This record gives sequence, C-alpha cells and structure tokens, in this order.
Amino acid sequence: MSAKIRWFILILVFIATGLNFLDRQVLSMTIIKIQDEFNIDDVQYGMVNTSFLISYALMFTIGGRLIDKIGGKAGLALSVGVWSIANSLHGIMTSFHQLVAFRFLLGVGEGGCFPGAAKTVYEWFGKKERALANGIAIGGSAVGAVLAPPVTIWISNSLGWRWSFALPGLIGLVWVAVWMLLPWRKKKNKPGKEVSVAVAEDVPSIPFIKLLKNKDAFIFVLIRFLLDPVFYFLMFWVPKYLNEERGVSFERIGELFWIPFLALGLSNIAGGWFSDKLISKNMSVNKARKMAMGMAAAITMVAPFIAWVSSVEVAIFLMAVMMLAHGIWITNYITAISDVFGKYATSTVVGLSGTAGAVSGLIINPFMGMIIQNHSYAPLWVVSGIMYPLAFVLLIVFIPKLKPMELPIPSKVKSYS
Repeated sequence: MSAKIRWFILILVFIATGLNFLDRQVLSMTIIKIQDEFNIDDVQYGMVNTSFLISYALMFTIGGRLIDKIGGKAGLALSVGVWSIANSLHGIMTSFHQLVAFRFLLGVGEGGCFPGAAKTVYEWFGKKERALANGIAIGGSAVGAVLAPPVTIWISNSLGWRWSFALPGLIGLVWVAVWMLLPWRKKKNKPGKEVSVAVAEDVPSIPFIKLLKNKDAFIFVLIRFLLDPVFYFLMFWVPKYLNEERGVSFERIGELFWIPFLALGLSNIAGGWFSDKLISKNMSVNKARKMAMGMAAAITMVAPFIAWVSSVEVAIFLMAVMMLAHGIWITNYITAISDVFGKYATSTVVGLSGTAGAVSGLIINPFMGMIIQNHSYAPLWVVSGIMYPLAFVLLIVFIPKLKPMELPIPSKVKSYS
C-alpha cells in the first residue's frame, strides 16, 4: 500500500468537515421559505435549533468514545452516513415535528465528525506532520461555511429548497461509499524511519471514569468550555452586530461575512504547518504546540478594537484577524490532545471538549443577548480579547508539558509511540 493514500484520505476528511458545516447551515438560509410553507413560527424554529444542539452536544462525547473503540474509518463513515441521511430527509419533510426529528438526527451524525477526523489524522500521520494534517482536516469546515450561502441559494432558486438538503445529502452518501472502499491496514515501519500509515489493530480503551478524573483531560475540556462561546459569538451574532450597530445592509453582510471564514480556513492549515515546521527543526512537541497557541492567544487581543474602529471594512479585517488566530489555536489544540492521549482516547477527549463547548454555548448565548439588549456589543468584544490569553495561561500552568499520558491501564498498552 502506497503511503500516498494517506493524503487522499486527508482530502476526503477535508471534504467531510466541509459537508459538516455546509449541511448544518442550509436550514438557516431556507427557513424563510419553510416557515411560509408549513406555518412554523419563530418559537418553533428555536425548538428546531435546540433539538440539533442537544443531540450534537451529546454525540460529540458519545461519538468520540465510539470512534476510539471502532477506529477512524468505521467511525467517520458512520457519522457522515447518519447526517447525510438526516440531511436528505429534510428534503421530504411535511411537518414541524418531522423537522424537529430530522434536525435531531442531523446532530447525532454531525457530533462524531471532528472526533472522527482527529482519530483518522492520528492513525495516518506522525507527530512531525500531524498538526498540518489536522489543519487541513478541520479547514474543510471553514470552506463549507464560506460555500454554504451561495450554494444553498443557487440550488434553492434553481431546483427548490428541498433539493438544497437532498443534493448535499446524496453527496455525503457517495462520500461514504468511496471512503469504505479505501484500504486501511497496518504497515510495518522501516528500521530507523517513521512511516505514517493507518494502524488497524484492537486498541484497549482507557476507562471513561479515568478520563473524567484525569487532570489534563479536565483542562482541555475546561479550555473548550471557556472559548467556544467566543467562536459562537463570532458565528451567530456578527451579522446582527453589523446590521444593528454599523448599519450594514443584509446584502452587504453577505458580501463581507465570508472573509473571516476564509481567514479561518487558511489559518487552520497555516497554524498546523507552523508548529510542524518547528518540530522538524528539532523543537519539542510541547514547545512547538504551545508557541503556536501562545501566538494565537496574543493575536486575539485585537478583539476590543473591533468595537472602537469607525470603518466597517477595518472591523471586518479585525474579525478576520480574530478568526485567523482561532484557526491557529484550534488546530494546535486538537493536535495537542492527540499528542497527549494518542490512539487510546484522542476521539473521546476531543468529543468531551466539543460537548463542553456546545453546552457552554447553550448557557452563555442567552446572557449575550441580555448584554447586547441592555448595554451594547462592546463588553462582548472586550471579553473575546481576554478569553484566549486566559485559556493559554491555564494550559501552561496546569499542563506544563504535553506528553503521552501514563494511566493505570494494562501493561501491554502503556507504551505510546
């Protein structure tokens, strides 16, 4: 088996994360037509979104745990297959209750995507290439976010809103078929040379309760709990901010809002390349990952200036800088989890952290609304510029060195490659 197949696999993971973000955004652009056709009010639409967030939050952890047990190939195929079927079902819905059910099923499938992507990257890429590979893998999500509005509008106007769900769903099922045809077997390393190939072996999993008690796992989860509301703020509130605070038309928002997401996608890849480059120059994994995350945390301190600059274009530029920093951070954050937990618990810890972030978003979003309604957006921009440096301090204080975990598991699996 040629080692080149791993790059084809990585491209497929990139496509999967792109579909993940594209599929979840179709509803936000077709809901006006759906509300008119089925007489769904705003309260019901809120319930539809909540049904997705609940299953998505749960399946980040459950899906991550499952993927650690069954491996990246089967795990990611199951995830993409479930959400693609769910997305296609949106195209044949005939009632509000069906929409709630299909949205819940979409969250069940999508929750396993990023744990599955992280697991696949770990299985195929060594430590000197892993951050770049993770950056490419999760970078697809930013591309999906950029493409979702124009693609959805084009399909909806050309074929009807139902096909906006059905076509991406069908593409996802084709993806699963191609993915399952790929060879996925172990190859021995050449003496003295690290060869990155998938490891198809039975891997004993670390007991879940031990992970919950593990300090490093707790810190990784806490960091995601603190930071995800900042990302949700950038995703969900910025269009309203531009319209309400800066008087930008909805059409103009569509022309501008893709720019920060493009910066995010590019920085996902560049951030991974940067830390891998440092490792290739004999810097330790610990220093390389933390240098990249520390740099990203420092860059996010531009956030408060977004509220103060007078130009809309400068504000968008600073938002792009903020998203660029997030891309560098999240790529190295996920890679750091795989550096620590390896093949035994990477997907589980990535999943736990994703659940924590989703729960935090559910809790914090109403408070964001209260702050905006009673004060302004300015406090949220200030907090956005504080949280990443705070998270970085937590990381360096409580995880002083990123190293493979030593847990009381059977002796035959204590050795981490």
